Amino acid sequence: MNRETWAWAAATAAGCLLVLLAAGRAWVSAAAAGTGNSVAEAAGGDLSRGLTAVGLASLAGVVAVLATKGAGRRVVGALLALCGAGLGWLILDALSSASIAAWARTVPALQAVAAPVYTVEPFWPVAAGAGAAVVLAGGVLAVVRGGRWTGMSARYDRRPAGAGPADERSMWDALDRGDDPTG
Repeated sequence: MNRETWAWAAATAAGCLLVLLAAGRAWVSAAAAGTGNSVAEAAGGDLSRGLTAVGLASLAGVVAVLATKGAGRRVVGALLALCGAGLGWLILDALSSASIAAWARTVPALQAVAAPVYTVEPFWPVAAGAGAAVVLAGGVLAVVRGGRWTGMSARYDRRPAGAGPADERSMWDALDRGDDPTG
């Protein structure tokens, strides 16, 4: 594979990993009113259960783009772009008051607090948003330019039974294995 393909794969995988890393970090903290003492923290994955799942699906999509070629690569690239857009929506939804309230109902420590005050920690949601944007851009790039990228080695493509080696290198490899390439 060429440099452009590897650069695309590294950047898009980094975007996926950034989302996954951020999903495990604290996005919201809850404190008792007037005290400022933190009672509980919610990670991005706690606020939006789908965030980690779509992040992992995006990472699998990067591998799938590398493993396919032609129209299949464009289809997988489109799915990857949809994953990036979905991640963006999940990030915004995680920070909604409805998601925060749903999380708060599941935390026993917050049941004893009369009027909890919620504070959004901005760094990790912004980092996740940046990762989602990279995944979206990577998916679009795979659709637009993926057809020009070289695929995985043809060495692993299945050949029909009885088909001989296709090129000179394959013939030498067959000789090294003890096979007769002329048969």
